[in-house]
Amino acid sequence: MKEDYVRRKERWAKKMSGKEKPVRPSAGRLPPGQHEASNFPVLDLGVHPEIPLGEWTLKIHGEVENPVTLDWEQFTALPQFNDVSDFHCVTTWSQFDMEFSGVAFFTLAELVRPKPSATHLFFTGYDDYTTNTPLDACMDDDVMVAHSWNGQPLTLEHGGPARMIIPKLYAWKGAKFIREINFRDHDELGFWEQRGYSNSADPFTEDRFA
Repeated sequence: MKEDYVRRKERWAKKMSGKEKPVRPSAGRLPPGQHEASNFPVLDLGVHPEIPLGEWTLKIHGEVENPVTLDWEQFTALPQFNDVSDFHCVTTWSQFDMEFSGVAFFTLAELVRPKPSATHLFFTGYDDYTTNTPLDACMDDDVMVAHSWNGQPLTLEHGGPARMIIPKLYAWKGAKFIREINFRDHDELGFWEQRGYSNSADPFTEDRFA
């Protein structure tokens, strides 16, 4: 486990330094049961909260040494991260080579310094949507809080001004309109997880439902 974490962080560090560009093989990218899309479909709870950037904040707290609440200026002043990843929706579409920009989760974790007791994350959006993941799932080189897609600010329909991007999981784990990240010493099911969706959400094992 420790060796895997080190490899993930090394890949992220190379991406941050510009020394490594993502290589996306054409074969084996489409998870079972998925079809390829190219128009970034919109799926959500139907609530699109309009948050002026001057009022937006991201609270990161819980089992951490240094809880913070970042405003937009502080958030965008953090080291910026650009990455290309694939995006998999549980409704059976996948889109390849999605270019997102924002703040890497590794950067946020280093800022707040998780305690040894931290094992899980609980995310809350401005639309009151919630979801959860193990902490380990987000300590990876492609996870971020994104504010831009294809060089443009995230639109409201896609979760702007900022949303979670967790490419190796189905997209419902990537909360839109993100306002809170809670590091916890236990798991708690989020909105869709309480309604029968998988708690682990691995696209490549078709882990859609509990």
